[in-house]
Amino acid sequence: MSVQFIENKGVPEYAVIPVDQYQSLLDKAEAYDDVVAFDKVVACAEETIPAHMVSRLVKGDNKIKVWREYRQITQAQLAERAGVAQAYIGQIETGQRDGTVKVLVVIAEALGISLDDLV
Repeated sequence: MSVQFIENKGVPEYAVIPVDQYQSLLDKAEAYDDVVAFDKVVACAEETIPAHMVSRLVKGDNKIKVWREYRQITQAQLAERAGVAQAYIGQIETGQRDGTVKVLVVIAEALGISLDDLV
């Protein structure tokens, strides 16, 4: 690498390099940042979710329905895992009923998420 140093009072203050070498350094720095970001996601204990799911949650879709569909389970399967009636799950998903805290806790557990993800 060819570098030209510019000094101020005998102390190197700037380094001048050819543009192609500068671009190469930028590319390597960006690749390194990508690796660091990836490693942080992998090390994170929290589950990451795809953008389409985030969009549905932000839009206001029923959170139980969104998570259930993401987990690829039916209302009947969720009801069985949570120990409640399938009709109850359906009513909560359509907004006809509010689930009690106790029911929401078991639904969250059945979906493998925290209660905070549902409320």
